[in-house]
Amino acid sequence: MMASTAWVSTIMRVVLGILFLAHGISKFQMGLGNVAGWFDSIGIPGSLAYIVGPLELVGGILLIVGLFTRYVSALFVLMLLGAIVTAKLSAGLLGNGEMAGYELDLAFMLVALYLSVAKPAPLSVDRMFAKPAN
Repeated sequence: MMASTAWVSTIMRVVLGILFLAHGISKFQMGLGNVAGWFDSIGIPGSLAYIVGPLELVGGILLIVGLFTRYVSALFVLMLLGAIVTAKLSAGLLGNGEMAGYELDLAFMLVALYLSVAKPAPLSVDRMFAKPAN
């Protein structure tokens, strides 16, 4: 039987993966060119859309199955920190009526930070590659 922390880690990983997968799908449905245009309009280099969209899509899938969890989570921490600093900080924690704040980004970032240092959960592909404990 899995310890409760392993269950929680698994739930956190899968849910964060689903959320990023949904964001990635949304960016592809909008068209990465349109996302790039929106990025440019808020002062972020539009070319980053071609990194962020695939990272959210592929990274979300990888988190759901639990493959390369630590690396993907670390990339998400960096991406979220970049989003907060470049796009959302000026809107404030809760937003300003025109743009969302960065409260959800902080929550996602904390989950990703935890996953970047946590041991692989039993229900993950990463666990198959983990060295056995002595």
